[in-house]
Amino acid sequence: MIRVLKHLARILFGLVFIFSGFVKGIDPWGSAYKFTDYFHAMGLDALVWTAFPLGIILSFAEFAIGVAFLFNWRMRFFSWLGLLFMAFFTPLTLWIAITNPVTDCGCFGDALVISNWATFYKNLIFITLAIVVFANRKWFADQVKTKVPLTLSLITFVVYFGIVYYSYNHLPIFDFRPYKVGTNIPDAMSYPDDAQQDVYENIFYYKNKNTGKIKKFSEENYPWQDTVNWEFNDMESNLIQEGYVPPIHDFRVETPEGENIIDFFIYDENYVFMLVAYDLHETNTEEQSKINTLSGWASGNGYSFICLTSTLPDEAQAFADANQCNYEFFNCDEITLKTMIRSNPGLIAIKDGTIIGKWHYNDIPTPEEFQQEFMSE
Repeated sequence: MIRVLKHLARILFGLVFIFSGFVKGIDPWGSAYKFTDYFHAMGLDALVWTAFPLGIILSFAEFAIGVAFLFNWRMRFFSWLGLLFMAFFTPLTLWIAITNPVTDCGCFGDALVISNWATFYKNLIFITLAIVVFANRKWFADQVKTKVPLTLSLITFVVYFGIVYYSYNHLPIFDFRPYKVGTNIPDAMSYPDDAQQDVYENIFYYKNKNTGKIKKFSEENYPWQDTVNWEFNDMESNLIQEGYVPPIHDFRVETPEGENIIDFFIYDENYVFMLVAYDLHETNTEEQSKINTLSGWASGNGYSFICLTSTLPDEAQAFADANQCNYEFFNCDEITLKTMIRSNPGLIAIKDGTIIGKWHYNDIPTPEEFQQEFMSE
């Protein structure tokens, strides 16, 4: 029985680490954005440039530790790494849970979003598993009599690097975000009739007219009727329970004047092309001619083709002039744009509000390719 429990601890630890490293590895920019959020929240803006390499290193470290645990490969070495990993991140996640610098730790990328406190409790379990495996590292190593663990580990690493490389140069092979292909944007922005509302606690501050002192009251006992002795001073509302939040809740398409015209596009029954470039100063322009060609074809056929960016209008116009862009630019929140597609620029096509296609800038379709995939019968 003890033998089985030892192996269960090793395998469970390995599977979770593989999952965590895989979902972050196929979305390297998502990991980079999460590191950037942490750096900004902690006042470490000078380290933002390290976000992308750190995202790659962290995801591979988790995946490698997980593979080693799963296949019982070099456990004398990897049990140390697993324990050190948990010894570092367990107190870190406790600090994150207490201070709440970001609402989502990002430990499982966008595949599984859990609260900061849930992350800490999860880590308490896994540091226990790591201790069990570490304490039995020599016993695990003695169980290996062949090169099967080595072979399986190396094959897994090759497949992993191939998938990560593909996802970096194209788009993540799995899209866990709200803007995945098949999503109807209006539906994803709507609130069900029975949606739970935010619950607030109201605190009232009243000034005693006789003593001049200010006292705090709750909704149950504030003296709103006693105008002889009390005078209203202030009120604060604290959110104690968050209500329903739709999957897409922060999507706006704004004109330079600040008007939100999103309905014009998400309720269009024809094809709508949205070029997403969260920062035009960093956007890749190698495929700009293909983008301009597709835009010209779309406009010629009565289809909307727009660019969504967080870059200021004057700077967007300068970019358009420099790159001979034949489409309009509208403003959108940078975080929303980064969530929509992991490419700068990236292309999203929708029809009647439903996302039908997404492309990395390396894969921008020609008009013929688009017609063949979506318009041929």
